[in-house]
Amino acid sequence: MHEFSVVQSLIGLIEKNAKQNNAKSVSKVVVKIGKMSGIEPHLLKIAFDTFKEKTICENAQLEMIIQDVIAKCEDCGKEFTVKDYRFICPECEGFNLRITDGEDMYLMSLEMDV
Repeated sequence: MHEFSVVQSLIGLIEKNAKQNNAKSVSKVVVKIGKMSGIEPHLLKIAFDTFKEKTICENAQLEMIIQDVIAKCEDCGKEFTVKDYRFICPECEGFNLRITDGEDMYLMSLEMDV
């Protein structure tokens, strides 16, 4: 379960941001998780709830925004949401695609008590 190591890194990033803003605690953490990021949201929630104890995030709520996979066809320029992992352009039926969103996990925002 690599979500444990992801959460450890996430909490480290949160603590760094909190320190830079002189925060006493963090009340809300918002992350965006791409459907192709390899992160399982329910496992991330379990890991976050486990590792947040005795940290600045102890009372924080985790909000997850699940991001669809967005692709752009390099042949016709059409940008579209990939559905059912069908990596074919709906406009020209080409395969020359570039993924523009949905592969990563991002820390989007923090609500901190200062």
